[in-house]
Amino acid sequence: MNLRINEIFHSLQGESRTVGLPTTFVRLTGCPLRCGYCDTEYAFHVGSQMAITEILETVQANGAKHVCVTGGEPLAQPNCLALLSELCDAGFEVSIETSGAMDIADVDPRVSVVMDLKTPGSNECDRNLLSNINHLKPSDQVKFVICDRRDFDWAKAKIDQFDLQGKVNEILFSPSFSQVNAKDLAEWILKDRLAVRMQLQLHKFIWGDEPGH
Repeated sequence: MNLRINEIFHSLQGESRTVGLPTTFVRLTGCPLRCGYCDTEYAFHVGSQMAITEILETVQANGAKHVCVTGGEPLAQPNCLALLSELCDAGFEVSIETSGAMDIADVDPRVSVVMDLKTPGSNECDRNLLSNINHLKPSDQVKFVICDRRDFDWAKAKIDQFDLQGKVNEILFSPSFSQVNAKDLAEWILKDRLAVRMQLQLHKFIWGDEPGH
């Protein structure tokens, strides 16, 4: 069973609940979305076929406890589901970063799903598969990339509309750096007393846009 892999690398997790922890990243090729702020366009088309057994061997060689399957959009490849289960069976703590446009119903329950809800500023808001919200579990995480004040207000409304605080333990707000100032986002969160985790991309502060991180 094969998947098309863009890269596998060992780094520090730059976002989400496990930020700062050594993590092996498995980046799958391909994505059906074209978000305006995307920073992984290089993963849209470039990649090589790898068997799941080969992927597991590469991950195990890195020695990290945490594994993050990402993209692109990893769930665009159906065999991603089998890879997630195999990683869990091998004893890794596994997360998947998904756009929220692909069905998460069959993701192994041992996996922590980090699911974007695409804001209007992403230009892909209409691609949100809202039925995914019914499949969220407490160990999952919902992420909003905030491009402007309108996105912030939209995200607040969605938290209330879908009772996201009652469904997941982590709600993540990330600033789109080219569009909104991180200080402004922090002040909006504090002023409105939102129980969310603001996150910056740690890896970019350390390595910038250097590939492999």
